[in-house]
Amino acid sequence: MVLFFSIEQELDCISQSGRILGKIQFDVFKDKYFFTPNEESLVLTDEEESCIVARLAGLEAGIFSFAMQDED
Repeated sequence: MVLFFSIEQELDCISQSGRILGKIQFDVFKDKYFFTPNEESLVLTDEEESCIVARLAGLEAGIFSFAMQDED
């Protein structure tokens, strides 16, 4: 299980044990969501990876969303 917490224009991805795995962000220039691991050496479990892939697919499909803040 992976928990997703919206922080401004990002989603923190947190493991069930409370470890921050990384962030899901939105690239406005490519109109695409992407996952950035918290550490280069991060190794995800199969369950963590499938949860993140499912969230990315849901964001792309419009099933999920997160608040975007305007920095103006």
